[in-house]
Amino acid sequence: MGQTIELPRTQEPGTGLGGRWRVIVRNDDHNTFDHVAHTLARFIPGLTVDHGYVVAERIHNTGSAIVWAGLREPAELYWQQLADAGLTMAPLEQG
Repeated sequence: MGQTIELPRTQEPGTGLGGRWRVIVRNDDHNTFDHVAHTLARFIPGLTVDHGYVVAERIHNTGSAIVWAGLREPAELYWQQLADAGLTMAPLEQG
């Protein structure tokens, strides 16, 4: 029977697909408040258009906002959908 070799960990716990991944939208000069609010409501689960306007205001005033955080796979999907809709996205980050 073969010997089991345990390799040292190369990443911290929580890396990979799990953990909390942040989807961040950045402020820009070409998207309107209407477009940002409606796009967020369209793609981010549970986010209403009214809350989209609140988030759009935060993006405008602070330069960016975390619009969703969770597992990596849905974070990648939401990031791509928002980017495809024309929003200016920060790189997906783990935090």
